[in-house]
Amino acid sequence: MNTVLIVEDEKMIRQGIKSMIQRSGVPVQTIIECSNGQMALEVLQSQQIDVMFTDIRMPKMDGITLVQEMQKFQRRPLTVVISGYDDFSYAVEMLRMGVKEYILKPIDREQIMSIMHKMEDELTHIKEEQDTLRQAGYQQLRFLCTSEKVSAEDEELTGRYYQDSFLQGEYEVCCCSYDGEEEEQGNSYLYLHNVGGYDLFLIGCENKEFLIRNELRNCYAGFSQPVSGISSLKKAYEQAVLGRHEAFAKAIKVVDCNESYMKKQTEHPKMAEEENRRLESAVHILGTERVEEAVELIQDYGRQVQNGAMDTDEFAQRMHLMLERIAVNYENALKVRKESILELQDIYRYQTITEYVNTLTDWMRRFHDLISEEFDDYKNKQKIQQAVSYIHENYNKDLNMAVVSNYISMNYSLFSYVFKQYTGTNFVNFLKDLRMQEAKRLLETSDMRVNEISQSVGYENEKHFMKIFKATLGVSPTEYRKSIQLKGE
Repeated sequence: MNTVLIVEDEKMIRQGIKSMIQRSGVPVQTIIECSNGQMALEVLQSQQIDVMFTDIRMPKMDGITLVQEMQKFQRRPLTVVISGYDDFSYAVEMLRMGVKEYILKPIDREQIMSIMHKMEDELTHIKEEQDTLRQAGYQQLRFLCTSEKVSAEDEELTGRYYQDSFLQGEYEVCCCSYDGEEEEQGNSYLYLHNVGGYDLFLIGCENKEFLIRNELRNCYAGFSQPVSGISSLKKAYEQAVLGRHEAFAKAIKVVDCNESYMKKQTEHPKMAEEENRRLESAVHILGTERVEEAVELIQDYGRQVQNGAMDTDEFAQRMHLMLERIAVNYENALKVRKESILELQDIYRYQTITEYVNTLTDWMRRFHDLISEEFDDYKNKQKIQQAVSYIHENYNKDLNMAVVSNYISMNYSLFSYVFKQYTGTNFVNFLKDLRMQEAKRLLETSDMRVNEISQSVGYENEKHFMKIFKATLGVSPTEYRKSIQLKGE
């Protein structure tokens, strides 16, 4: 435990109790001695005491009055009364006021040891209960901030829990990216980590400047307008988020959200197909000589955010999509660390758009180097040439990408990527085109029936062959043969 207070007017008894506490086996950081109730009351007003031992009969203020006065405090120490036989009736009265134990003089060392262990157990239990309630309170605040539908009952429940806190007066919500991961609560502020992807401070208005100068000195933060009461929390949260977006985009240390910011918010249009293709291209040119085109695309997006041409949430959506595609395309080939992808998808963990773009483009260049190293040009070219030869020799069999990649001993995903890089098309289309070329040759130069040609080029199902042939060449195999014969005449 942290602090024990001994209130006893007789110095020898006071020091004897202190010595017994020190030898009780219960670690205590600080033991404070007071010779009367008045002095003890001043200590209780100025600091938190875990356990208090108090005599009943003392000058200036007796133990009964001391216990009565401390009932006014929100947090009271666990109290043990020291009494003589003549004071027993008073001790009973004090027990009714919440005193935990009483001991009779002369004091026995075993009693002190037993009581100290009992008090330590109770303090542990109290702390566990308080931690549970505090975490429940934090969760409820998160819910009020982020939920689309909040009932009056939820607001009332949370309001009752925080009824004695600064949230009943004027406060502001601050939205930022902060290093702390553990929730924290003080007399005039409350910190919540990762609420809808943001870190929040709920702060009494009078302490805002102190927060900015200290905890937020390295942050770019958005503040809500001053509000009061739990019912205003969601509105304040939304304002603070908008302020944070502005701080992120414009690299402004503190943005106080006002009505003009609220009016600027509009529905995010669906990403144009052209932009979708640009992002897809950026993914596929990693590992090629065109990697700087992908870097320039991200830098261009960053400039658009800075000058207001692109909303920060739209930018976040594009980055999330691009990184997701990188993870899917390269996961098996390069064992891409999902943690690094997730970190980069969370753009508001970075203080500003400039910091984010620099971090992302540096990562893309490093990833490009990794791809270049893994996809050794000469080695892979040899393997793909080997694969192409194998396909030409076996196209008329039941062939698929797994069979070919196993034949040349190359990872399936890596084979898919490198094959497309070197042939200009994917495996499925390459095999289909090869089979169609051979089918055309047989239709032109032989009298084989269509079902025989289908078998010869690798299609067991004649109808499937005819469907693919027509989809590829625009005519059926029979029509193609007739057109060739007519040309020959």
